[in-house]
Amino acid sequence: MNAQSPIGFKDAVASPISNGLSVDVEDWFQVGAFEDVIDRGDWDGLTSRVERNVDEILALFGEAGVRATFFTLGWIAERYPQSIRRIAEAGHEIASHGYDHARVFTLDPGKFAEDIRKTREILEDATGQPVIGYRAPSFSIDPRSLWALDVLAEQGYKYSSSVAPVVHDHYGWREAPRFAFRPVAGSDLIEIPVTTALLGSRRLAAGGGGFFRVLPYGFSRWAIAQVNREDERPAVFYFHPWEVDPRQPRVGNAGLRSKLRHYTNLDKMADKLRKLVREFHWGRMDALAEIEASRAFDFPVSQREPAR
Repeated sequence: MNAQSPIGFKDAVASPISNGLSVDVEDWFQVGAFEDVIDRGDWDGLTSRVERNVDEILALFGEAGVRATFFTLGWIAERYPQSIRRIAEAGHEIASHGYDHARVFTLDPGKFAEDIRKTREILEDATGQPVIGYRAPSFSIDPRSLWALDVLAEQGYKYSSSVAPVVHDHYGWREAPRFAFRPVAGSDLIEIPVTTALLGSRRLAAGGGGFFRVLPYGFSRWAIAQVNREDERPAVFYFHPWEVDPRQPRVGNAGLRSKLRHYTNLDKMADKLRKLVREFHWGRMDALAEIEASRAFDFPVSQREPAR
């Protein structure tokens, strides 16, 4: 084992497997870390940074020649349709992230159905392109909200990337499969979980977001290489537009843990992303879903009623 790399993959080389690259399009004030200190009713009065940040990401992806999926809030698309059109015109996929970042387990089946119907309509009106993918805010499809998978299938979604098969204080479904599965009997809907790596028998969150921003780059490099080489599967990576924006407003009344999670290494994120998108092969989630559909296995876990 390399003495400089506790995991032993310091010199890992990228695999030719095409991984899923995704952006969860939400503004700095819409994140789960601040949901208890910033009221939704105040959002329209806050300074938006999302257009500026999306443009920076589009430029970064353009330089690297990669295409990605932008899981977008309906609330954002309603107010900035020109930004959503720029994403689509650059060759990226637009998919749904729900309307206003409400966690799925805070809704009931009827409200969730209306949320994803409304959001899809807004996104399709903005781009003129079909929306076939969905990602739950804060990966909030878990044992409390498995009924949501039935609703997605009923509305004709082709894929979801809404499950984090780990333990986390805000989300997580430890027992979920690590790779693509069919959660609804009789449906073609596939769930593509965000990436985890294995250290012994322990699953490690390795799909991006705060983990990528806070931990050394070598960890993500090792984790993606492990999934590509040892599992021979694509990784699923995500981040947010606000993560490339060190000049965003600061939320003074948030808790210390939330502030550490949100603000750490914002000034380093763009450079780490440039390295990542050039070192590995990347593509849109709809293309990945088409490939993974042939390997997804049946894992019928959905239920009609919310867990009590």
